[in-house]
Amino acid sequence: MGAYVLRRLLLMVPTLFGIMLINFIIVQLAPGGPIDQIIEQMQSGNTGIVSTRATGAASDMGASSVMGGEKNPAARGLDPKIMADLEKQFGFDKPLHERFLLMLKSYLTLDFGESYYQDRPVVDLVIERLPVSVSLGLWSMILIYTISLPLGVRKAVKDGTRFDLWTSALLFVGYAVPGFLFAVLLIIVFAGGSYFDWFPLRGLVSDNWNELSLFGKIVDYFWHLALPITALTIGGFATLTMLTKNSFLEEIGKQFVLTARAKGLSEGRVLYGHVFRNAMLIVIAGFPAALIGILFTGSMLIEVIFSLKGIGLLGFEAVITRDYPIMFGTLFVFTLIGLLLQLIGDITYTLVDPRIDFETRE
Repeated sequence: MGAYVLRRLLLMVPTLFGIMLINFIIVQLAPGGPIDQIIEQMQSGNTGIVSTRATGAASDMGASSVMGGEKNPAARGLDPKIMADLEKQFGFDKPLHERFLLMLKSYLTLDFGESYYQDRPVVDLVIERLPVSVSLGLWSMILIYTISLPLGVRKAVKDGTRFDLWTSALLFVGYAVPGFLFAVLLIIVFAGGSYFDWFPLRGLVSDNWNELSLFGKIVDYFWHLALPITALTIGGFATLTMLTKNSFLEEIGKQFVLTARAKGLSEGRVLYGHVFRNAMLIVIAGFPAALIGILFTGSMLIEVIFSLKGIGLLGFEAVITRDYPIMFGTLFVFTLIGLLLQLIGDITYTLVDPRIDFETRE
């Protein structure tokens, strides 16, 4: 197993390089950029914003304002010297390949540069918003798996019964309703919309959180998370439940299950001692992608609706404003975490079913 893990770790290097290179090229082809926005502000006379953006914009990432060999239309009528100074300050006066290599060199030391518009290091912004995304992703994943696995097993055992039918109907309804729409419904009903005012509408903690006792902080924390986590969980456990059910149904009909039952083993021992390992392989396979989706992308609309400043919202805002240090920095971090989670998923395979040996694969 050690040799396989080492090969996967070495394979991450070209994979990460390729992903960053492709996205870097795509960004260069996209119109617009931080310099274009600064020029528009300068031409509109809003020099205060220009000064803030320009002074904090020294970076070796982003897209040039020269597209197709012609200056961007936003720069027409601007002093060429000012244009050259802006490009130099942003680092856009360097060739594309040089900017890309400088960016990767900085990333090796975990230096992701500074945000163009917030004048703060990208690392600080990610660390500041990480607790929100981790809170939403962690607790929703725990709830989803806690509900889905036993419910899926129960549906497999009771396949075709009334319990299976009415739970399937509820699952399909939960799957069909988008999470953000359910979040709006929760706000209307429970957050002072039209009926009850039981839960807060925004933020991860209350303003007086530092003044609360330890127990009070825990209660306040989960009080703020109750509605967002519920909205994320409703739309997430339907697929996993049906996947668990189908996996167990396939394994229950096999010969080794009939043999275990013939030996007089209890139903719980048969299901969780023999069937579980085989049935959970397909569930484990989708865990890395599901975790990344919930942590960094799936919660973006939930963060917007409940005014939670998480990483998903940070990345979305960076794309809209063309804040390239945040865009590429978060892409690098997300990709690296995703590759590591996939490796952890493979290692978990061998823990669930020791018969799997990746080193013997050709």
